Formats: sequence, structure tokens, C-alpha cells
Amino acid sequence: MIRFLIRTAISLVTAALGLLVASWILPEFRIEWGGFIVAILVFAIAQAVLSPFIFNLARQHASAILGGIGLVSTFVALLIASLFPGGITISGVVTWILATLIVWIITALGTWLLPLIFLKEKAKKAKA
Repeated sequence: MIRFLIRTAISLVTAALGLLVASWILPEFRIEWGGFIVAILVFAIAQAVLSPFIFNLARQHASAILGGIGLVSTFVALLIASLFPGGITISGVVTWILATLIVWIITALGTWLLPLIFLKEKAKKAKA
């Protein structure tokens, strides 16, 4: 249960960081602060649901694109999150591509690095 909560927190934090960084870097990626929490939740849930679905779909029908599953699920999650009013707005093809890359990189790094930090702290506490 604790691992699930930690992974959920990491997912929400990395989603928030990814969206914030994309909004800081890309002028056509806008966040409306009133809907920011909704955008984070929608993005994180969509990402969690879509990743395994898209992976299985690609494995069955297009195994050559398996390496790009994270990018595809990030793009689709951004698309779904942008459909909710008052959250994020993305304009232009280049912004969509760059936003997908930025958010994917940040969420991937965060999902990889943050558990190491939490596990390191947990190991220190267990030794003490």
C-alpha cells in the first residue's frame, strides 16, 4: 500500500513538473491556474491508464514502435488533459511535439530517479 501511495505521489509530482516546465519553455503552452490541479490529475490518470493499453496495442499490431510508447501515451494524455476546460491549452504542431518531448522526459526521469531517493531514505531508516 505504501509503495502504491509513493508511486501515485511521484506520478502526480512529475506530471506537475512536466506541465510547469513545458509552460515555462513553450510560449504556446498555457496553464490556467484555476484548472491546474484538474489538468495534473487528468494527465496522470490518462498516462497511467493509456501506457499499458498502448503498449499492448503496439505489441500486437506494430512492434517496431514499442520504444516510442511513452511518447505516444504522453501525447494522448496531453490531448485528453487539454480537452478539460480551464486547465492547459496547447497551440501549434511544433508546441504539441515539443510539449510531448518535454513532459515525457521529465516524467520519465522523475519516475526513474525519485523512487531511488525514497528507497535510499527508507534503507537508511531501516539500518538505523
